[in-house]
Amino acid sequence: MEEKKKLLLIKLSSLGDVIFNIPLANALKDAGYEVTWMVSEKGIQVVENNPCVDHTILVPVGKWKKRGPSLASFKEYLSILKQIRAEKFDVAIDSQMLLKSMYWMIFSGAKKRITSIEAREFAFLGANDIISKISVKGAPIVRNYLRFAQHLGINTDNIKVTLPKRTPEQIQKIDRLLANTDKSKPLVIIAPATTWGNKHWNKDNWKTVVNNIAEKCNIVFTGGPNDNELINYISEGKFLNLAGKTDIIELMELFSRANLVMAPDSGSAHLAWATQNPAVITIFTCTPKEVLAPYGNENKYIALGGEGLPCQPCFKRKCLLKKNKNACTNFPSPQQVINAVNTLIF
Repeated sequence: MEEKKKLLLIKLSSLGDVIFNIPLANALKDAGYEVTWMVSEKGIQVVENNPCVDHTILVPVGKWKKRGPSLASFKEYLSILKQIRAEKFDVAIDSQMLLKSMYWMIFSGAKKRITSIEAREFAFLGANDIISKISVKGAPIVRNYLRFAQHLGINTDNIKVTLPKRTPEQIQKIDRLLANTDKSKPLVIIAPATTWGNKHWNKDNWKTVVNNIAEKCNIVFTGGPNDNELINYISEGKFLNLAGKTDIIELMELFSRANLVMAPDSGSAHLAWATQNPAVITIFTCTPKEVLAPYGNENKYIALGGEGLPCQPCFKRKCLLKKNKNACTNFPSPQQVINAVNTLIF
């Protein structure tokens, strides 16, 4: 049998971006490549043991940042470099396209090193095979990343999304957390927070939606430990709050059981999509929904907001408006979201 070509995929973070690259990894593996994925802590749980890859390499970016410049970090860095050099990769793809990924690309030793001309921070200098822009205006980001596979002559008509299997212990934990929900009503999960403040939808809008649908479904809130203040405001202390009580793998299992997940443009929304089970309503403020909305069935995935103001989508972490700051976070209206909920599950 012909030996498989070894391919290194460099995509470190964030969780959403890692998820958007899973179809690319599947396309590469299904085409016969032995795929190794370099990933940071933010995405390791969705990549490790995922059938889309053969191997994973953890780059502990978060730990290094927290630790600061140190000899220990430098030794760990060199150890990873030694590891990837030893693999003698045939191909490396830098889909991160930033300075922090360029170094790994250069030192990977891969014979063919591919990135796009649109790489930022001059990261294209790490490649010896520079392709044209992968971003097509208005195209879903999943399709954009697949252009790396197309460059290698791989057919990408089939979008394949996979996640790691959950262990019996993880399944049983979610069983326990949901034990008191009413099985006769739909399960609606709300993950209202994300890392960008101006991606958050108006919290009073959330409250209006919750009060409207509360009698018709089981409502469960998810998020991190720091999201409890926001969740308590929206929920008024009612409903099941699992913020800080699940890791990423357990969250996958939870989302896979939902009838509907609602979230802003966030890792939670994209993870819910990746489970391929629940309907998803994604609320957009400052980011482009035509690019970042869950990809696929329009009768199952609804993206709202993200348009109507001259500045949208700005794709900025901080609002640049001097007056009416973060105006985009007030839209869509609660009634638009309620209508979407009714369309999808009632």
